[in-house]
Parts: sequence; C-alpha cells; structure tokens
Amino acid sequence: MSNLSNRIQRFSLAILLGLFTITTHAATADKVSANPSKNANSKEISKKLAPNKQCNKCHADEDEKTYILGEDEEGPEVFIYVEPEQFENSVHGEQHCVGCHTNITLKKGEHEEELPITVSCVQCHTKTMEEQKDNPDPKYKRLQVVMDQIKTYEDSIHGKHTGPDQSRANAACHDCHDPHNIGTLGSEARANHRLRNPEVCGRCHEKQKEAYITSIHGKEVLENQNSDAAVCSDCHSTHNIESPEALTLIQNCGSCHEDSLKTYASSYHGQVNRLGYTNTAKCFDCHGSHALKAVDDPTSTVHLDNRLETCNQCHEDAPEGFLKFYAHGNAKDYERYPDIWIVTKFMNWLIVVVFLFFWTHVALWFYREFRDRREGKGYKPPPQALIAAKGQIYFRRFTTAWRIIHLLFALSTMTLVLTGSTLLFSHTDWAPFIIGLLGGPQVEAIIHRIAAVTWLMVFVSHFLIIGYNIITRRKTFRWFGPTSMIPNWQDLRDIVAMFRWFFGRAPRPDFDRWSYWQKFDYWAPFWGASVIGLSGMVLFTPEITATILPGYVFNIATIVHAEQALLTIIFLFTVHFFNVHFRPDKFPMSTTIFTGLAPLDEYKHEHRLEYERLRESGELEKYLVRRMPKGIQAGSNLLAVTLIFFGLTLLTLVIIGYISMS
Repeated sequence: MSNLSNRIQRFSLAILLGLFTITTHAATADKVSANPSKNANSKEISKKLAPNKQCNKCHADEDEKTYILGEDEEGPEVFIYVEPEQFENSVHGEQHCVGCHTNITLKKGEHEEELPITVSCVQCHTKTMEEQKDNPDPKYKRLQVVMDQIKTYEDSIHGKHTGPDQSRANAACHDCHDPHNIGTLGSEARANHRLRNPEVCGRCHEKQKEAYITSIHGKEVLENQNSDAAVCSDCHSTHNIESPEALTLIQNCGSCHEDSLKTYASSYHGQVNRLGYTNTAKCFDCHGSHALKAVDDPTSTVHLDNRLETCNQCHEDAPEGFLKFYAHGNAKDYERYPDIWIVTKFMNWLIVVVFLFFWTHVALWFYREFRDRREGKGYKPPPQALIAAKGQIYFRRFTTAWRIIHLLFALSTMTLVLTGSTLLFSHTDWAPFIIGLLGGPQVEAIIHRIAAVTWLMVFVSHFLIIGYNIITRRKTFRWFGPTSMIPNWQDLRDIVAMFRWFFGRAPRPDFDRWSYWQKFDYWAPFWGASVIGLSGMVLFTPEITATILPGYVFNIATIVHAEQALLTIIFLFTVHFFNVHFRPDKFPMSTTIFTGLAPLDEYKHEHRLEYERLRESGELEKYLVRRMPKGIQAGSNLLAVTLIFFGLTLLTLVIIGYISMS
C-alpha cells in the first residue's frame, strides 16, 4: 500500500509539474503575441505567434463581413473581412496578423471585441529597416524607398502628431492604404489602389470628392476605370502632402500635360512660379481644380463663354480682346499658331544673320590686327594711353552731354538685362538667387520698369539734342557730310576695303569722324529701342492694349521682346565690347566715352581723315586738350572696369541660361 501511495503521489506531482509547464508556456506565448516586435527576428518565437488561419476563422467568413458595434443592433457597422488570397499575395503576405495588431491576444481562439486599432506602420518599418539595412537580399531594397516616404509623410499635413499612437495623426497609413492588399509595383492591386484613390480621400474630403466626380479626371477614373487618369495623389502627391495654401501644382499638372507645361513655363505667369513665387496665375487659377472640365464643356472656366470672367479674376475690367490671347500658344505649331510661328522664325533668322556677319567680322579683325602688331605694323599705343601722363595731348571727342547720355544708357541697359534675364531664364540655378536679392518678382518688375523709363528718356533726350543741333546749325548742317551719322555709299566701300585688309590684300582703310561699325552701333539701338520699347509697353498695359488690338498681340510681343533683348544683350557684350575695348589696338579697355578725350596718336590712327581735315582747316587746335583733368582718368578707369565686369558677368549668365533652355 505504501509503495502504491508513493507512486500515486509521484504521478500526481508529475501531472502538476506538467500543467505548470504548459501554463507557463501558454503565458509566454501570450506575451509574445502581445508584443511580437521585441522578437521580430526570432524564427522560433515567430512560429509561436497565433497563426493567421485562426484569425481567418472569423475575418475571412464571407457571411460575416461586418460587425455591429455596441449592444444596439442599429449601431455603426465595422468592416472586418479580409480576403485571404489577396492578403497572401500582398507585400505583407508572409506577416502574422498579430505582428501588426499587437494588442490582440487570443484566448480559446477569440479576443475582446471593439479593440482600438494600434497598428504602427512607421515603427514597424523603421525597426525592420534598422535590422535589415545590411541584408543583401534584394527584397529589402524597397525598404529605403518606404523609409523616404515615411520621412516625407511625417513632415506632411497628414502626418502631424505621428508617433507610436497613429490614431492621433490627421491620417494614418491604414487610412489611405488597404493594409491587407498592398500590391507590388506594377501589380493589379496597385492599379486598383489608384482607382480607389478618390474614394479613399473622399472619406475625409467629401466636398472635394463631390466636385471631382463631375470633373473630366473624375469621369475617366470612376466611369471609364482609367487608372492612368489623374487622381488625388497625382496633384497633391502621396506622402509629402502640403497644406492647400502652399501648393502650386505646376509640375504635377505638367507630368501629364507636358506641352502645356512648356508653353506655360515660357509665359510671365510660369516664369514667376518657376522662381518660387505664387502671386501669378497657376494652372488651377484658370482651369479650376477638383471640378476641372474639358475646354469645350460649357461649364468649364476656360470655355469661350466663361473665359473672360476667369481672366477678370486677376485682370479687372479686361476687355474682350483677352479672348484672342493664346494661353498656351506654341511657336513650333504652325497649323494652330501661324502668326507666332512666323514672328519666331523671323526673329531667329535675324539673330543668326546679324551674328553670322558680325562675329565673322570680329574674328577676322582680331586676326589681322593681332598679326599686324606682331609684325610691327599698325598702331602702337604708348604706355601712358590709359593714364594721365605728362606731355600727353588729347583730342576732345565727346561733350559732357553725350558722356552722361552714354552712362545712363549703359546703366539702364544693364539693369534691364539683369531684371529681364532673371525672368527669361527662370529655370537656371542663378535666377532664384538674383530675384531674391532684388526683393522678389514684384520689386523686380518695378526696377525693370524704372530702368525702361530711364532708357526711353535717354532715347528721347538724344532726339531732342539732335533736333536742337540741327535747328541751330541749319545753315551749315549737312545731312550727308563727313560728320553725319547717316550711312552712305562710302560706308559700303569702307566695308569692302576692311575685308580686303582682313585678308591681307590691301592696307587698313582710313576713316572720318564715324566709321561704318560706329554708325551701326549708333543705329542699332533705334531698332532695338523701337521693338523692345513698343513690345514692353504692350505687355505693361494689357488691359489698354486689348481694347485696341487682339489678344494674340501679347504672344507676339512676348516673343519679340525676349528675342530682341537677347540680340541686344549678346551684341553689346560681344561685338560692341570687342570694337571698343578688346581688339588688340584697344585692349584692355578704352575710357574715351567716359573722359570725352582720346590720346591724339590714337585719334589720328582711328580717324585719320577727320584729323587731316581739321588740321588743314585750322580747326584742330580748338579740339586739343593739353592736360587730363585731375582725377578724371582714375575715375574713368574704375568706371570702365566696373561696367565691363558687370557686362561680361551678365553675358555669362545669359549664355548659361540660353544653353540650358529646354
């Protein structure tokens, strides 16, 4: 009996010990299920997590897809159904349900009802990235993309308050993504996710969804099931969503409407926006946003019947002439826009012809003058040509009035180049920096117009001075005399003689008061001032212009203004600078236009015919200056160096902008 009793006691103790072990093991399993993230890399523990098939008993039941919250049968319904096959084929297909739903603890195959959602996608992906950052398996490469998306999401308006408790965020990951059906790139699930995008966003943004449904984009997506049409995330982006007030959406629209983006970017509106400012019209200001309609839709804001009202939002009291403005006029499309195509071609050919001649002229002139100097021929400026030296005699070439006019013209031109090219080349890296220094596009516009008015006033003042001189000297004035700026047949003969000298077939020709290239430098601004000035006034006063001229004049004026400005800029800072400062006989610079005086030896070389004529008539003495006024030469040197430096800097910026234009 005693032995039997001992056996029974030992057997009972073994049973109790076994039950204790099982209970302890079950408790440990419950803890692992409750917080699997602490053991995410342990395969042994992973095997002990509640298998998904246990969850599927309820959540994959076709007949029980929803659950009514609360005891009231009329309480709100919660969708609890998960398609097992979809989940298994998703990017999370190998994950355990309780790996994300960490607050779920199964007891006898069930868990408490009405548990809050505590899924933290951010924490899980961050932890996984830290653990797998050195793993060479290709499937983990995508994790870096996900981490970049998380970063932008956390900084977005949706990700505010993001942390372990994603329920505090404005929109958590699972609010937008179906966590049980996240497809791989290019999968059908991805396409379906795009089609569901308006519905998902519409859960919170109901008003915007209702407008979107009526739009051309919404009908394509919702009625035609076209996953390539624009959805919410195409315009507002996906993870780095900003407040609507901060959006411009230009590039977003342009990702589909590429041609329209190019034509918009070349307009004033587009240039300002590309510089980072939002004070001009953007795509949605004209076309609308969520309720955007096709142009031929009578309810569209850009339909012909509604377009003027849309323009009036910014251009108050804009006349009907605005209706003929080509908002997206393409200079490369002759069939639709023949007028701006023709104007563009003309301006392009004008630029080509001008520079083909003058750059050839510059290259040949440099070659011949440089070679003559090496061979001991031609003019050799004395060492004191650039400074006031004792005994140097000067010829008074320009009066004070002409020197002031030239200085104002140079300063206003450079200001116009700086402010205008900043807009024209808004795509460059330097343009936003310059526009910031100027104080933004609105201040830049004021500076540009002040410089333009100054430029035109100089132009008008010049006419007044000429008119005064003609009237006061009408008895002796000769329209085609040796001092006249009007081109004549001698200029044509001089051009031929100059080219003969270039090729070493004749000596360098002698010139009178004005050479043919100086006459061209003089008359070119007449064309430039007329074209740039008139086109600028058209663009400056659109409402007034449109009452007289059709709207497409703005397109033509924009092209002409920009192309003529380019022609002027490049000519001034290449051809003119070479003629005056950089050719071997003048290098490194000439200060005659600032001092009004030229060394007599230089003057005899450059204008021998006038020198001989004045000497023979006895008038030479009244033009001679025995001494350079104190400080004039030093100040003129500094001024010349400064203007040349800024001119070459502007030329460099313009060339960079022109080459990089798309």
